[in-house]
Amino acid sequence: MTGREFDVILFGATGYVGSLVAAHLAEAAEPDLRIALAGRSLARLTDVRDGLEGAAREWDLIEAEAGNAGAMRSLASRTAVVASTVGPYFRYGKDLVRAAAEEGTHYADLTGEALFVRWTLDHVAARAEETGARIVHSCGFDSIPSDLGVFLTAQRAAADGQGTLEETTLVVRSLKGGLSGGTIDSARQQALTLRRDRRLRRILRDPYSLSPRRRDEPAAPPSDAGPASALRSLVPAERDPATGHWHGPFVMAGYNTRIVRLSNTLTEWSYGRGLRYREVTDMGSGRLAAVRAVAMGAGLGALVGGMAWAPTRALIDRMLPKPGEGPSAEQRAVGEFRMEITSTTTTGARYRTTVAADLDPGYGGTAVMLGQSALALALDAARLPAAAGVLTPATAMGHTLVDRLGDWNFTIEAERIG
Repeated sequence: MTGREFDVILFGATGYVGSLVAAHLAEAAEPDLRIALAGRSLARLTDVRDGLEGAAREWDLIEAEAGNAGAMRSLASRTAVVASTVGPYFRYGKDLVRAAAEEGTHYADLTGEALFVRWTLDHVAARAEETGARIVHSCGFDSIPSDLGVFLTAQRAAADGQGTLEETTLVVRSLKGGLSGGTIDSARQQALTLRRDRRLRRILRDPYSLSPRRRDEPAAPPSDAGPASALRSLVPAERDPATGHWHGPFVMAGYNTRIVRLSNTLTEWSYGRGLRYREVTDMGSGRLAAVRAVAMGAGLGALVGGMAWAPTRALIDRMLPKPGEGPSAEQRAVGEFRMEITSTTTTGARYRTTVAADLDPGYGGTAVMLGQSALALALDAARLPAAAGVLTPATAMGHTLVDRLGDWNFTIEAERIG
């Protein structure tokens, strides 16, 4: 795509997370890389660009509205890669991802919406495969730590000749930082969509709902028509006998686990046909830890249920951040996350993979992850897996993205422990 006007277009650059991605690209990209910032307000785009340093102050600006299919087609046709922070994606992202597939343009986003990913698998995956476009979802905190972490674990086990993965658990050891207003709005809009069309609930009930080869996956769990079906992936409080620590649910597990399973399917089940994957949060040890684990599960259940019911949703809306809102630079500076993935293989070998960074996961960390994903798609074609269509970070970029994030002080390391 050397004939394209730009190497990367960042769509949504005026949003809270979008402006952080723009700042990271200004710091990370070579001065001669052709980058443009896009959004619905030229004045706000100018303000974002004026706050950048170096060559970024000369980047082109493109005014474009997410609801305008023609504008999205024009955007996709002008660049080799488009990175989008404009969500909720099921509501605002369809025109752009369809345009990217039609134009053979590589695409990366931050979605954590299973309904949107399922829509792209159904409506744009085939066309993207024809044009060679890599449509890469979930290039932020959901779901790069999970996706790359399990990918690296499986790769290490295979290299050691220790078979494929079976019981595999991601434990959130530490997490300091908040969810963005955009992430919360995505959850809100998904709850509204499910209320309007109950047929879509089966996607959230089925842990393999993102598989393009559903008939080849394990059977779905029994049907549940109520709002609690969205909580199926959340585990109750449990005590880890190895550490004595209590585990509670992880709010992003329902989505992350589906992305990891999708990576497994897209690589012909290279992680293992017997992969059993889940995610939990480490609440510490002692009686209070058990109470916190139970309270977290109850709180998440109340949040999901509350978003599905109009009176409580109005109350929740007043309490949670709005789209475009986020913490101060000082608050972001103390953010960090550390996750550990433990896995037992078909030979009985045990592995542990650490994924960590001293960055706020939902803001600074996500900005680096999306920015580096866009740069990998734009610059590292010779080192990327030979794949096209609707992909995951692991299947689209694999070790190349692991290396890029390592250059920005991310830890993503697998080791054998037994």
